[in-house]
Amino acid sequence: MSSLSSASTSPSTSVRAWAAQEAAKPLARFDYDPGPLGSEEVEIRVEHCGLCHSDLSLIDNEWGFSAYPIVGGHEVIGTVVALGEGTKGLKLGQRVGLGWMSASCMSCKSCLGGEPQLCRAGVPTIVGHHGGFADRVRAHWLWTCPLPEGLNPAKAGPLLCGGITVFSPFLNFDIKPVHRVGVVGIGGLGHLALKFARAWGCEVTAFTSSESKRDEALALGAHRVVSSTDPKSMKSIAGQLDMVLVTVNVMLNWKALMGTLAPNGRLHLVGILPQPMEVEAFPLIGGQRSVSGSPTGSRQDIDTMLAFAARHGIEPQTEHYPMSRINEALDHLRAGKARYRVVLDADSADGVGPAA
Repeated sequence: MSSLSSASTSPSTSVRAWAAQEAAKPLARFDYDPGPLGSEEVEIRVEHCGLCHSDLSLIDNEWGFSAYPIVGGHEVIGTVVALGEGTKGLKLGQRVGLGWMSASCMSCKSCLGGEPQLCRAGVPTIVGHHGGFADRVRAHWLWTCPLPEGLNPAKAGPLLCGGITVFSPFLNFDIKPVHRVGVVGIGGLGHLALKFARAWGCEVTAFTSSESKRDEALALGAHRVVSSTDPKSMKSIAGQLDMVLVTVNVMLNWKALMGTLAPNGRLHLVGILPQPMEVEAFPLIGGQRSVSGSPTGSRQDIDTMLAFAARHGIEPQTEHYPMSRINEALDHLRAGKARYRVVLDADSADGVGPAA
């Protein structure tokens, strides 16, 4: 790991990275010139970078708009090594995190209204921008988030995407400690959702199609576990839940899930589904229920989430690989074997890692 005292005011003229050159192929070393550091840009020396399924989706062109080469990685933890003259609130050597967003316009209605994550001109860290599968990454100062004391930097990266994705609905929809929350899927997002919901004070129900995850779900914070594939089990909680958070990217029995919602309940999606979903109008209207979705959170929401995680000792359950074994790590994630979040640690093998 790089020393905090090794920060420099000189931005990089060459970034050493790993990139996908075409769909579903192994990543290869890729060096690029990032150009002059922008006035409001921050350069971060990467220490750790989580792997998210969104990285795989772009690398494999699952969403149909990938433009190669792609340098993935948007769950970055590192230290500030260079600052543009217009940056605010940061200092050299500071440990920070970078998530899904790297820039936003700062002038549209969404930005001015405190929701820059919805900026239509926003720049995702790995779409049209090179991300954290590298020794350095750049971002606007707004999206460069100081890491609170009390968080383990080696494990905190997934909080910057997976964590805030499941945490922001608690803020946006005014979820209260007395509410009953269901979480569908016990994976990279779902295991964090269980931890956050339990610490928030909610009664937590875990939905899983895998009986083998029952004990894990309880250990992660669920008060009860329901089989999403068992009609009898699903009917046993009919009309009880105030919010059901869907963290998976597969099609489900939407009628059964809607049936678990209480009046004014919400079915909320944070996983990207491969097909349109069908929802019947009568139970939606009759129970004044809602179906919604959300991306990442605002910078304020991210700061709130990081502080909450530090206060309650919430951290992702991680597996670690050196950055030089990135293809092995990606294959591990592709195979569905991650328990529950994979993190790449910077190393010097093959020239990708922090400066000595």
